[in-house]
Amino acid sequence: MIKVIDKELAWQLRHKVMWPNKPFDFIKIEEDDEGTHYGLYEGEELVSVLSLFVQGEQAHFRKFATLTNYQKRGFGSQLLNHVLDEATSTGIKRIYCNARVNKASYYEKFGFSKLGDTFNKSGKDYILMERYLLK
Repeated sequence: MIKVIDKELAWQLRHKVMWPNKPFDFIKIEEDDEGTHYGLYEGEELVSVLSLFVQGEQAHFRKFATLTNYQKRGFGSQLLNHVLDEATSTGIKRIYCNARVNKASYYEKFGFSKLGDTFNKSGKDYILMERYLLK
C-alpha cells in the first residue's frame, strides 16, 4: 500500500537507510514542510519513502530510500511509478532528482536522462537526472 505520510515517518526511514552514521537531523531538509512525503508499506511495515517538492509545473523528488532487506524486490520501483503517475495526473511537466552516480542506470529504466556533470555532496557523487512527463 502506498500513501502520503508525515515527514517524521520519512525521516526515520531516511536516517536508517541513507545516513545511519550521521546525527538524526542530518537527514532533514529545509523544504520538508512544503513537500509531500510518500510511503510504501508491506503489511504494517514502512519499507520505502520518497519526498516530492512541486514548483509550478516542475517537481523535484528527494530522499528516496528503501529498507536494505527490501531492496531489489520491486518496492522502490512501485513507489517511484506511483509518484510519477501522481505527478503526471496533477499536470507536472518535468520531474528531476539528484541521483547517486551508482544508481543512475536505475533511473534511466524509468526514462530519466542525465543532465550536466557529476558533483559531490557529503562524500557521495551525484548527477542531476530529469524526465519530461506527458499526459
